[in-house]
Amino acid sequence: MDRSIPPLADRIHDALALLAGQRTVRCPEPGCRVSVRYRAVTPDEAKHLTDLATDHTRHR
Repeated sequence: MDRSIPPLADRIHDALALLAGQRTVRCPEPGCRVSVRYRAVTPDEAKHLTDLATDHTRHR
């Protein structure tokens, strides 16, 4: 199975969070399950959280 696509349950939870006004960012590294979910943050904080989620070297 291709681990670059999150499991169905994770994708469903992400969709429900989006409906609740939250954004989910996942690590693009295959097999890595790190994700960050946020809502109502400043653009600078959103960039910081996105950088944390997408930089695999910071959470290996």
